[in-house]
Amino acid sequence: MSQVFKALSDPTRRRVLQLLRDGPMSAGELSDRFDVSKPTMSAHFAVLKEADLVHAEKAGKSVIYHLKLSVLEEALLGFVHSVGLGAEAPKPGAKQETAP
Repeated sequence: MSQVFKALSDPTRRRVLQLLRDGPMSAGELSDRFDVSKPTMSAHFAVLKEADLVHAEKAGKSVIYHLKLSVLEEALLGFVHSVGLGAEAPKPGAKQETAP
């Protein structure tokens, strides 16, 4: 989980994940969206891959990145529960109390 939060600590990497929500993109397409060098972007991609937040697929000379949303969801849910913020989900058919 710490690798996920390390990856999320950088605004560039968070923006990459936001861009990938709309669908897979090549490393070049992603890099073009940022005003940083290609080696810097490669380092960001490596951190995202290490955290298992993205999947890289070779397509000819390009690398296509896919968002692995399930890993992000699991990490965030794990964090929420670890700090005691998670409430148990209501059981199906259970009556829920409402505020007056």
